[in-house]
Amino acid sequence: MKIIGAVLENSDSQRPFAQSRPISVGELELDGPGPSQLLIRIEAAGVCHSDLSVVDGNRRRPTPMLLGHEAAGIVEQVGEGVEHCKVGDRVVLTFLPRCGECSGCLSGGKLPCKPGSVSNNQGTLFDGSLKLSRATGKVWHHLGVSGFATHAVVDVRSVVRVEHDVPAEIAALLGCAVLTGGGAILNEGQLAAGDETAVVGLGGVGMAALITAVALGHGPVYGIDLSAEKRALARDLGAAGAYTPEEAVELGLAAACVIEAAGHPQALETAVSLTAAGGRTITVGLPHPNARISVSPLGLVADARTISGCYLGSAIPERDIPIFADLWRSGKLPLERLVSSYVTLDELNGAMDLLAEGKALRQIIRFTNDLEQPHAPRESTTVQNGASA
Repeated sequence: MKIIGAVLENSDSQRPFAQSRPISVGELELDGPGPSQLLIRIEAAGVCHSDLSVVDGNRRRPTPMLLGHEAAGIVEQVGEGVEHCKVGDRVVLTFLPRCGECSGCLSGGKLPCKPGSVSNNQGTLFDGSLKLSRATGKVWHHLGVSGFATHAVVDVRSVVRVEHDVPAEIAALLGCAVLTGGGAILNEGQLAAGDETAVVGLGGVGMAALITAVALGHGPVYGIDLSAEKRALARDLGAAGAYTPEEAVELGLAAACVIEAAGHPQALETAVSLTAAGGRTITVGLPHPNARISVSPLGLVADARTISGCYLGSAIPERDIPIFADLWRSGKLPLERLVSSYVTLDELNGAMDLLAEGKALRQIIRFTNDLEQPHAPRESTTVQNGASA
């Protein structure tokens, strides 16, 4: 079938991307679903730093590649062997399929699925297949999703069904920002009553971690970011305080759990310095592969601090997405406030610039049945300046 999608042509273009335009929008051919696969009509997709990291070359992937890994949509066709989804279901697309059998899958969410990671790195679906092409040749998949398009074929292991009362843009956020940031709190935070939490880097993932910590209510939550607008939003969303990194250090802030969500080595160093004795620094950001940090080993040993990596919030999507959906339904998790603006496929190059400049939380692409992406009339959170994940 013919679809419209946003393809990254190469990862060598220079900023501003609005001028160099590494992402092109055009018609592609999408093959139908095979065994254990689904055809999804995409309703909404979020623009995430993991997309930017491919565009700017921090995460090298095969190109041309149809981008987008945070998305939600409606099942339009099911392949042979699909049992737990049916036509008409709304599903969250998740960017790490799980086989359920490898040592990674048996780690309770701590480690990624081994075969799922292999297919993601290769730019294929879980079974190694490619479903995308155009007149000039094949097009690779992004993390098994490729959600920046009107339709996608995905493996059934890459979806979680949600009820239709969860709007499409909220469902999309559940698949990455919330699983990653909120999952770090839920699965790795190990929070007890009264524990303080700090989040360094208030982008989409960091803000999702912050509102999850507020929703769970263990103790005071603090936001750390360079952007005054993001700090103000954090306070409005329930943070007990919001500071620049320098302010937090000068105040002597020391939290039992510190989430680093900026994907920058200096941010991780800040997070470690804000971790209380006996506390945990949990890093979810994805810096450049060559990035390095400097920490005091004595500070780790003498004060029994720990630093741990946390990929996709150590989440098991089919277990955790319903938890976050219920928190949203209860009014405790205001995910709507993570939406900075709505964009079209044609605006994606500029959207990547806004992400790189720290001027957005989540920009959302909304699709309709006639393949148009209207700007929403609703009020949204706009971040004007600053820098973070």
